[in-house]
Amino acid sequence: MELDVALLSRLQFAFTVSFHIIFPSITIGLATLIAIWEGLWLKTHNPYYLQLAKFWIKPFAITFGMGVVSGIVLSYEFGTNFSKFSEITGAVLGPLMAYEVLTAFFMEAGFLGVMLFGWQRVGRKLHFFSTVVVMVGTWFSAFWIIAANSWMQTPAGYKIIEGRFEVESWMAVIFNPSMPYRLTHMVMASLITATFVVAGVSAYYLLKKKNIPLAKKGLSMCMWFALVLTPLQAWVGDLHGLTVKEYQPTKLAAMEGIWPAEEENVPLLLFALPNMETESNDYEVGIPGLGSLILTHSWDGAVEGLKAAPPEDRPNVPLVFWSFRVMVGIGVGMIGIALWALLLRRKDRLFENKPFLALVALFTPTGVIAVLAGWYVVEVGRQPWIVYNLVRTADIVSPLPAERVLFTFIMFVIIYTLLLGVYLYFMRKLIKKGPPGMDELERQMIGMNAPGYALAWVKNLNSDQSGHQQGDK
Repeated sequence: MELDVALLSRLQFAFTVSFHIIFPSITIGLATLIAIWEGLWLKTHNPYYLQLAKFWIKPFAITFGMGVVSGIVLSYEFGTNFSKFSEITGAVLGPLMAYEVLTAFFMEAGFLGVMLFGWQRVGRKLHFFSTVVVMVGTWFSAFWIIAANSWMQTPAGYKIIEGRFEVESWMAVIFNPSMPYRLTHMVMASLITATFVVAGVSAYYLLKKKNIPLAKKGLSMCMWFALVLTPLQAWVGDLHGLTVKEYQPTKLAAMEGIWPAEEENVPLLLFALPNMETESNDYEVGIPGLGSLILTHSWDGAVEGLKAAPPEDRPNVPLVFWSFRVMVGIGVGMIGIALWALLLRRKDRLFENKPFLALVALFTPTGVIAVLAGWYVVEVGRQPWIVYNLVRTADIVSPLPAERVLFTFIMFVIIYTLLLGVYLYFMRKLIKKGPPGMDELERQMIGMNAPGYALAWVKNLNSDQSGHQQGDK
């Protein structure tokens, strides 16, 4: 069996980018939550906000480091595995990647040290400013990366000279048709991912009856965030879907399993097994007309199907179809959890309902899974194009020996699996250790020159906890 260099290069890049995206999807949201908690502590001096910020800053640091390490590899892979891509699109994408480094990475790296180690070395306001800068840096990083990737999905503002892309309008390149929707969708996905990570760990603590005050505060806040963010994300996803329908109809057809060249009264498929050989769906179960209503906002609206494109211009339909359903299914589950939390809150049972807490704990990693599924929809759905309808992926693959690509692919799988194991080990260790206690928090607040009433607050909590522990003995 002859090895396919193009397929191996694509699989290697898919694996490395899948590994990498786990970490930004957590850090963007977690940086935002930490900034919110620290800001609330400065305003209210409620020690539980400071306890949340100081506890989650360590998982943030580990996750941030993993994201940096795994992200560096991707830029090298463009040169090693897809050298012609850089030659063709370098004038457009090169500056965007450079802007990401200059405006985002320097912001994050420049203030990360103060954020992590400056609690008792700089003033409270300067530390909060550093935390906010790191948070904004993660947003800027997402902005430039999504701008570059969106341009590959919906290219605009360019001209082609001697087979190479040149920029005609930077505004059109950056704010290409899909960019605003994809950026909003991705940032909100990161916020939701971090929200459910924090909520899941908080629910775990409540089930284990550990760190109960902090867990209650974390779970309560996260469920309020989820109640707002998850329905809003569904609305943004609908707007994004309308953009995909206009600019990438073949991708949309693969997402929805639509085969006829043009179909009216499209059903919403709840289950199907897309068959690329017969160009139809096996075991199809759907709701008539609902697909048209969602995609066109009309019951009998017409949608372009996969047969409108030649077979060689279609993506892997089953992978896109099911990845989309995994993403949407998790999103629906998150909305359900947020509504259940609201119902329990009204009954004053939010922190006592064990089935609810167990479900929230089970949902801890689902945000990451949904992000990965969505990324597969985006990237696999645009195939066989690397720049949609302009440059094919197969045409920009480097002429490397297939055996060499296979070797590096295997090495990446081994090394990244080990790295993920180490990451999960330290995350588990931090979660088992728990947040700093009130006595430790009191010492740290003294070093931070916290106001007297704030110190009195934490002293009272420390005394109460000591009294409870003596009573238990």
